[in-house]
Amino acid sequence: MRYPADFACRTPERRDRGDFVRRVIQRERHRGGVFGDVGHEIRVVVQRLVAVVVDRYRASVTRTQLTAELVVDGRVPHALALSPDGKRVAYVVAPVGRAGDHAVSELWVAATDGTGSPRRLTSGEAHDSAPRWAADSLLVYFLSDRAERGTAQVHRVGLLDGVVEAVTSWAGGVSGHLPLADPDLVVVIAADEPSAEDERRDRERDDARVWGERVRPDRLRLLDVRSREVRTPDAFGDRHVVDVVQRPDGGTLAVLTWSTPDVDPGLVEPGLHLLNPDSGVTRDLGPAAADASSLVWWSADDGWHLAYVAKTPPALVGGHAVLDVAVPVSGPVGQHRNLTAGTTSCPSNLVQVDTGPPLALVADGLDTAIHRLDPVGPNLVEVSRVDGLATWLTTNRHGDAVAAVVSTSYEPGNVHAGPTSGPLTRLTDLRPELRDIRWGVQERLSYAASDGLTLDGLLILPAGRCRKDGPFPLVTLVHGGPYDRHADRLMLGWHPSGQWLATAGYAVFLPNPRGGKGHGHDFAVRVAGAVGLDEWTDICAGIDLLIADGVADPDRLGIGGWSHGGFMAAWAVGQTDRFKAAVMGAGISDWGMLAATGQEGPFESALGGSSGWEGTGPHRHDRLSPISYAAKVRTPVLILHGENDTNVPVSQAEFFHRALRRFAVEHEYVVYPRENHSIRERNHQLDVLRRTRAWFDRWLG
Repeated sequence: MRYPADFACRTPERRDRGDFVRRVIQRERHRGGVFGDVGHEIRVVVQRLVAVVVDRYRASVTRTQLTAELVVDGRVPHALALSPDGKRVAYVVAPVGRAGDHAVSELWVAATDGTGSPRRLTSGEAHDSAPRWAADSLLVYFLSDRAERGTAQVHRVGLLDGVVEAVTSWAGGVSGHLPLADPDLVVVIAADEPSAEDERRDRERDDARVWGERVRPDRLRLLDVRSREVRTPDAFGDRHVVDVVQRPDGGTLAVLTWSTPDVDPGLVEPGLHLLNPDSGVTRDLGPAAADASSLVWWSADDGWHLAYVAKTPPALVGGHAVLDVAVPVSGPVGQHRNLTAGTTSCPSNLVQVDTGPPLALVADGLDTAIHRLDPVGPNLVEVSRVDGLATWLTTNRHGDAVAAVVSTSYEPGNVHAGPTSGPLTRLTDLRPELRDIRWGVQERLSYAASDGLTLDGLLILPAGRCRKDGPFPLVTLVHGGPYDRHADRLMLGWHPSGQWLATAGYAVFLPNPRGGKGHGHDFAVRVAGAVGLDEWTDICAGIDLLIADGVADPDRLGIGGWSHGGFMAAWAVGQTDRFKAAVMGAGISDWGMLAATGQEGPFESALGGSSGWEGTGPHRHDRLSPISYAAKVRTPVLILHGENDTNVPVSQAEFFHRALRRFAVEHEYVVYPRENHSIRERNHQLDVLRRTRAWFDRWLG
């Protein structure tokens, strides 16, 4: 974690200025070599000229103050889809914060060669999502709630005429879709339409809910877009359809289902199936690994295979793996092979390639890589790298071109495209209002844990400051998950984020302790039944090094985070009083209660080590729950939570609030109405940003 003395003072604007000066010098050399053979006097004149130009450059750069409105009113891209011919990429653009009762977003398309400006295909007055290309690369199918807000239907838009047409009017709405090789067929995923009895019960409020009764799973349906006829094959029983992909030869559909629409236990009971779209014949391929997603076909010497991303079996805690299974024409399917066993990176999603092996987007340390499946291995082989964070990877029919959303240290997420082997070229500029912000310098960190494990993370210095100006008040922000990471991207969002605090004068430490992604399964599985133990000492080791390096002021330390980061903040203040302030955003206070009430109960039980149902206790999770240490808390805590959070129910915050109140601990408890685990409403996001910064200002100032 040592750097040249000058490094920390190389602010983003200073590096830009240095590049500018170098360009001037190179231009002058090219024009006449004034720095080579002419005399001293001319060199002095040129140097003065450069100084004047640099001063004018500096004067022309007006700095904009970063406000909460600039953060939440920005627009971000997601849900990319590259056309089969590779010439265009469709994508969705949405505001960070939602102003009304319903989300709004727009569908855009851009040429992948960078010619022309991106073109908006929809008005942005509704919630448009999930673009999917037709096989001819001339039509884009997508979901939209323009007919009835909050109820999505399949629509399509032609690239040539720009006409938007509704394709479905399914009562209750549609949750997924997939255009097939047959231009007249589209897969529609939707629950059964409400019956007359359902409507009566709803109208008369005769709506007692009995677990296991009146379950309405999403079913796979085949829509003929010419006749608008919908067929629902008698397939998969009452299993809940979550994903479908067609074999590249235009044949069989592979279908991923859950045992029930409920995340618990549906997510841990996935299954694989086949469906012939012409005959309706189905085939059950048996169970898939827990948390299965990103299903793709690929062809090998022994026939067709299915690959998917899931938790590394058999544990529910740990890294994701790429699993592969052979699908013979008849007879039993093969074993599910782990193609990423022993690797030190983590696959995020797979992308099907019609004429070759699939691609994979992989989290690798602080960066992202694109891998391709090597059938000979079989294993994944890196084909290119992307600095920082890349998401939403998509490819064309041949797999030789890709597009993704990319964010680097000082650049927000934008759509990039290019050859699979790289480099990728930026196609959009969605946040020009951020261009004149003076960001804090963002450094990559590498250090050792107390047991010698190699760790990484990021440090952001206060905007306009360098290391030699320290020590600074330091806020440590822990990522969620725990299976997540801080990649080297622009750290700016509605939640407590690095640059939001750095532009207010704080140094910010963004650690990647064990349990996160980017370093393989063995790194991630270390927190199974042990959250808050070694990962806590990993965080402390980084803070201690920053104090020793003169960056952090030991008397002005803060900690915060959202979700698992909120848990770590609550855990920290029960273990030590070294922090002067903490922010617990949507955090866990009791693992046993979370296993019983959270939507991912089995996973929470695996993290906490028990569910509390094994006997009278004490239980494993009691040792790992912040509520068990509430009597020791002396640090002021800001508690933030969404009222309708199904992931980490608000009872977790209420429990901690009542304990802190019981022990007279200075704290503030804020609940956001209508919000789930992520805060979506604009005014609530503004409140989160302002309130968290004010909290740290109050106690660390």
